[in-house]
Amino acid sequence: MSDQTLDPRGVDDPHRRPAADPAIAAADPASPGDVGASPATGISGGTDDADPYGLSDGGPAEGRVFTASGGDWDEIAEEASELGEERIVVNMGPQHPSTHGVLRLILELDGETVTEARCGIGYLHTGIEKTMEFRTWTQGVTLCTRMDYLTPLFQEVAYCRGVERLLGIEDQIPERVDVIRVLLMELNRVSSHIVALATGGMEIGALTVMTVGFRMRERILKILELITGLRMNHGFIRPGGLAQDLPPGALDMITDTLPDVYQDVSDVEGLSNENPVVRSRLVDVGYLDLTGCMALGITGPVLRATGLPHDLRRSQPYCGYEHYEFDVVTWDTCDAYGRMRIRIEEMRQSLRIVEQCVKRLRDTPPGPVMVADRKIAWPAQLAIASDGMGNSLEHIREIMGQSMEALIHHFKLVTEGFRVPPGQVYSAVESARGELAAHLVSDGGTKPYRAHFRDPSFVNLQAVAAMCEGGQVADVVAAVASLDPVMGGVDR
Repeated sequence: MSDQTLDPRGVDDPHRRPAADPAIAAADPASPGDVGASPATGISGGTDDADPYGLSDGGPAEGRVFTASGGDWDEIAEEASELGEERIVVNMGPQHPSTHGVLRLILELDGETVTEARCGIGYLHTGIEKTMEFRTWTQGVTLCTRMDYLTPLFQEVAYCRGVERLLGIEDQIPERVDVIRVLLMELNRVSSHIVALATGGMEIGALTVMTVGFRMRERILKILELITGLRMNHGFIRPGGLAQDLPPGALDMITDTLPDVYQDVSDVEGLSNENPVVRSRLVDVGYLDLTGCMALGITGPVLRATGLPHDLRRSQPYCGYEHYEFDVVTWDTCDAYGRMRIRIEEMRQSLRIVEQCVKRLRDTPPGPVMVADRKIAWPAQLAIASDGMGNSLEHIREIMGQSMEALIHHFKLVTEGFRVPPGQVYSAVESARGELAAHLVSDGGTKPYRAHFRDPSFVNLQAVAAMCEGGQVADVVAAVASLDPVMGGVDR
């Protein structure tokens, strides 16, 4: 490689350095960045330039450093081969638009073939699980809903069902609560799947899928905002029930919106399924068969793309899922294309469940949305008022002017929280990404002794090496997108 190649002006300047590309750094794994190339590499001119990674005597610290300015992989690989280098290590991320968050991928390359792939996580660590040990059981909802920020309602359900099982009140949860929980989870599944399809499409050049997908997601988020008051991180599902009942007009809004959402699903399908560009980028890419999934504990669409119809909503029903009609979607290609097809069809199945939930809510009169035990039920009894959202006037009138006992109970329950009998529980739900579970341990106090979540994104990331090694660099993007990882849930 000559200096003229590196200088776009064609000026033969022996002391000129090539500009480093901050997006892609090809370096030895021990080297932190891409300040410049060593004179020993033969990539930058000028024998007087100091090696930024060299020792005090000018020798290399470990391996050699290459700086790629884009579009010159063949030249770098050839240069490395001439110098006797056997590998090039590339950092993809953590600030990279195709890693679905702050995920760092360390790729060892032979030309454009990935010979080794490793994940570097922890860049979004929030300490949520540890913080929950210092908050009451009810306050834990506000924390766990922020883990996987694309599926907050699934985390709330998994956590609250675990608390309810420890309390021994599972059979006391009103039926209306379970129906609304299912309604919210399936809407959330649709909004999560379409983000996976939209961003995955954008990364391989299908930009229209992105625009259609986010238009569709916006329809779902408007419904969730009407019901819970927030677009994300809702904190709406509480131990023992819900924060409040459905507001007026919610069912009508869902009924009016569903036809448009169905059309959006069809539009995404038409833009993706037989698109030759999509097929060329996804078919036989990110291959992982059933044996690999079982060995790594992979669940969700990645597992069902191997043909195994494993879905907790069917195998271990919760929240009354056994009363709903829907199909467990499978595919048999074990690749990124099959996972895409599964997510598209799963959105239709979720909308089927939503329609059944709406019918059940219309056919039954309104009822309680919290357990009757006042030593557990959060006493807020929220109602929309002129100031937005606050305690209902009836509740305030009782605790402030009619019942001193009610005021004392309200104060203790809100500030101290309820006590949960000693024990531990594993509560699992079928999230949009696979099996999501809360493992809760109680020592009999008002706070969790330990809270740990099995996040499917964290477990599924184990498949990166199996999916990517032996493939091309460009296929890493499609393979990671087919896993649909969310780093908030991975690092939590």
